[in-house]
Amino acid sequence: MSLTTLRCTIDGPVATITLARPDKLNALNATMHAELRETLDACERDEAVRMVVLTGEGRAFSSGQDLTENLPRDDQGRIDLGPPLARDYNPLILKLANYSKITVAALNGPAVGASMNIALACDIVLAARSAYLQEAFSKIALVPDAGGTWILPRLVGPKQALALMLTADPIPAEEAQGMGLIYRVFDDESFPVDVAAFAARIAQGPGLAHRLTKQAVAQSLSNSLEAQLDLEAQYQREAGFSHDFMEGVTAFREKRAPRFEGH
Repeated sequence: MSLTTLRCTIDGPVATITLARPDKLNALNATMHAELRETLDACERDEAVRMVVLTGEGRAFSSGQDLTENLPRDDQGRIDLGPPLARDYNPLILKLANYSKITVAALNGPAVGASMNIALACDIVLAARSAYLQEAFSKIALVPDAGGTWILPRLVGPKQALALMLTADPIPAEEAQGMGLIYRVFDDESFPVDVAAFAARIAQGPGLAHRLTKQAVAQSLSNSLEAQLDLEAQYQREAGFSHDFMEGVTAFREKRAPRFEGH
């Protein structure tokens, strides 16, 4: 696969996708979207990959949509943002929401506008201490997109989400961690090493159990308690039949670290 706006490296079970337009603060354009979808598809097909890390090159995770891109216009000559959302952002958010493998957004720097919501669509968010999140849409008289009006209220509540959207206030990494938007904050100097160690630890875990847990949490948002209990029983039976469960029990009895194979 020939990539011009991002890089993909694979280290054991971890694939790292790096947004690589540092001169544009990794602003998203149509080419980057197409390459990102293609790369995510390839990682999903690769049975050796258990986790995908999404990060940025240089000073930013991403500054959001590249407003210098040649955007479509309607018959009155006005910029029409509907087609890029339908073609690029909506499919990407749905892909991340339904992705079969664990995804980690590693915020090496600011995640602004749509890129904040792309990060929040990942399963886990890690951040360098100097990073921040920002729903910057109101600064240019736009409505939050890329799933922001759906994801953010579910994470921090509708009132907090609305305030963050209307003010477009930047949220420093440590403050975002306190709000539940970021799982862990690492020092800038050690960030790449800390992210790699975190990803390796999760990727070496029981892959099937992780996938089932991810699915169960996602379905819990719309399930009743009774439906969720039934779902847990279904998934637990599946996990209980797995090689990794037997390995986990054996390792526990033998007082050693388990060697999970992901099935």
